[in-house]
Amino acid sequence: MPVGGRLAAALLFALMVSMVSAGCRRSATGVDESGGFVMRDAADCLPDITLLDQHGQKVSLAALKGKPVLFDFIYTTCPGPCLLLTSHMKLIANRLGPALGTEARIVSITVDPEHDHPPQLLAYAKEFKANVKGWLFLTGTPKQIDQVMARFNLARQRQPDGTVGHVLEFFLVDAHGRAVLQYLGEKAAPQRVASDLERAASGRTMTAGGESKVAATL
Repeated sequence: MPVGGRLAAALLFALMVSMVSAGCRRSATGVDESGGFVMRDAADCLPDITLLDQHGQKVSLAALKGKPVLFDFIYTTCPGPCLLLTSHMKLIANRLGPALGTEARIVSITVDPEHDHPPQLLAYAKEFKANVKGWLFLTGTPKQIDQVMARFNLARQRQPDGTVGHVLEFFLVDAHGRAVLQYLGEKAAPQRVASDLERAASGRTMTAGGESKVAATL
C-alpha cells in the first residue's frame, strides 16, 4: 500500500489506540505543551552493543556518543502508530536540516527484529524519504534489542494475534548517552524537539517547563 494510504489507515487506527502506550511506565507529571518531560537518573542508553543499520552496516551504539540522539522504536509492518511517529520524526528531521548528521542524529530501532532485517528497514526508510544522512534504522538479535530497550525502561510485547506492542514516545539522549527528555510522540512539536536537539548539541537541553539548563545538571 502506498505511504499515503498507509497513513490514512494509521490515522484511523491511532484514534483507537491514542490512550495506549507500551513505552516507559513513567508518570507524565510535568508534561508541557510540547508533550515532553524530563527523565532523571537515566541509565547509559548508548551501551557497547553493535546493531545493523538499513544498509547492513554494523553500528556500535557506544560510538554514537559525542552528539545528541533522538530515539524512537518502530516496526515496518505496524498498522498505524509507527507510521505516524515516523512521519512526525521526518518533520523533525526536516527542521534540523543540515544539522542532522553533523550536530545530532536520529535513530529508529525496530521492536520486531525477528522480521525486520536491513532490507525491510531500508524499504521502510525509503517509503518515508527518511534514508538520509544522520538517520539510522537499526536491527539486531532479539536479545540485543531487548537489552537496548531495557536502558529506556521499555520491554517488547507481542500480542496474541502476533502484532507487536507499540512504543509511542521519542527519547532525547544527550552526548554522554543519557536519556534526558521524553516526548509523547503524538504531541511532540517538531520545532520544539529540533530546538531541544540543537541545544543538547551545544551542551544544553530544555526542561519540561521550557527553561534552558546545562545538560549535565539534569
